[in-house]
Amino acid sequence: MRKSKILQLNNAFIQSERAKSQNKLAERQQKNRFMAAILVLVIFLFMLPAYNLVVTYTTIQQQEKKLAELEKNYDELTKEQKQVAEMVTKLKNEDYAAKYVRAKYQYSKEGEFVYNIPGLPK
Repeated sequence: MRKSKILQLNNAFIQSERAKSQNKLAERQQKNRFMAAILVLVIFLFMLPAYNLVVTYTTIQQQEKKLAELEKNYDELTKEQKQVAEMVTKLKNEDYAAKYVRAKYQYSKEGEFVYNIPGLPK
């Protein structure tokens, strides 16, 4: 190995300059850590509302689906209620009620025979 021909001076000025550069480096690292901590805090502060926004959006979507389903059920029940109301008014007529009972429950009068014919609606 060859010995280096460069001679380093190690006097008070060089040592003080080295100490200054090390201090500047330490300060820069401390500033970088502080800025990184602030950056992490800012990211966290933006993530929390974003998460709440997503949760709220999904909740609203679920409630809209439930609302659509309930409206559909309401329409079906309204239609069924109208049919029942029509049937009630029809059944108040004695002739219709007699025909309905005979057809639906195969009720017959005394001495009368009922024959079921396949394929005919009841």
